[in-house]
Amino acid sequence: MNALRIIFMGTPEFAVPSLQILLENKINVVAVVTAPDKPQGRGQKIVYSPVKECALQYNVPVLQPTNLKSPEFLQELKSYNANLQIVVAFRMLPEAVWAMPSLGTFNLHASLLPQYRGAAPINWAVINGEKETGITTFFLKHEIDTGSIIYQEKETIYSDDTVGTLYERLMNKGGQLVLKTVRSIEAGNYPSLPQPTDIEIKHAPKIFKETCQIDWNKTSEQIRNFVRGLSPYPAAWGIINEKTFKIFKISIADKKSGETTVGLPDTDNKNYLYIRTSDGWISIDELQPEGKRRMSIQDFFRGNKL
Repeated sequence: MNALRIIFMGTPEFAVPSLQILLENKINVVAVVTAPDKPQGRGQKIVYSPVKECALQYNVPVLQPTNLKSPEFLQELKSYNANLQIVVAFRMLPEAVWAMPSLGTFNLHASLLPQYRGAAPINWAVINGEKETGITTFFLKHEIDTGSIIYQEKETIYSDDTVGTLYERLMNKGGQLVLKTVRSIEAGNYPSLPQPTDIEIKHAPKIFKETCQIDWNKTSEQIRNFVRGLSPYPAAWGIINEKTFKIFKISIADKKSGETTVGLPDTDNKNYLYIRTSDGWISIDELQPEGKRRMSIQDFFRGNKL
């Protein structure tokens, strides 16, 4: 048996169930490392990260370094004598940090590694029309998302899933897998399998605003998956009649005839807005005009015309 002293590293909401389940199960988390507080909104009010909020509720010490390589931070980290570190949705760690504990540092990643290594695995799995994804715990090493796999669990992607609905399920499932991984390491009995190298690997690079523009020349199904994979955040956007709209929900329209130029709209300015794609039509069901709120297409037409 390993008597664990754990440091947990994470920042956003996705990491909270993993930290919470450890603390509720009386696992010995000696400190939490998270991002520095940030001013937000119009009033520039200081906001804590979701992980810091959780740690404070359980009276766990919180470290918020601006520089993970600074001697002061490394000294402080060392002072906790942790023998295991857990990373969930945090920054890239320097080797001086991840190599510090004797039992290693493991990460929770929201895909079935080696597939979808990178910053946005949930988005890209949906965008690419996958029917299945999952979560992986693995030990950190030099190359990002390449370390030995401890555990994996699969998760179905349903045809009406968005990145938002899938994120929720993986976030909660991830907490359970982190606890299972910690229990195995504590018992000194856990798998550690190298990732396969002989298969074609799909990547999940960070998503930027430019990445989110809809290409109407794609097929209807490709566009539907693209919108699902970016909804509700950061949201796909498209240009319709020279205006930019964020688009949150579309469906494939059963329309056979009409304007044949890809990207051009067909609408009654009341109930529907169809856009021509490379192989048919899609229906825009929810959108957000610039400077306005998200709304159904019917609500949009109550005050606007195309």
